[in-house]
Amino acid sequence: MTLKDEWDRLDTKTRQWLLDNPGCVMVPRTVASMIQRNCAGHGEVDGHGQMILSREDLDFIRDKGRGVTEPVSEEFRFFDAAQPGERP
Repeated sequence: MTLKDEWDRLDTKTRQWLLDNPGCVMVPRTVASMIQRNCAGHGEVDGHGQMILSREDLDFIRDKGRGVTEPVSEEFRFFDAAQPGERP
């Protein structure tokens, strides 16, 4: 099971927790149980009920948080006092 494959099955709270904690390698048991409850695949948990995320899962969460999958604007905007072609 990868989070990328199961992302659409996760509830909003779980998704938001993962996005708010992109560097968390070990998911707490409360969040891990929500992931297992909502996903078709069986995520592996340790003896404490915590889930260890793979490198692929961590990269996916970071990319999702950065909006990598969203379209990139072709318009460049400079954050100076005046825009190119404008007079100050």
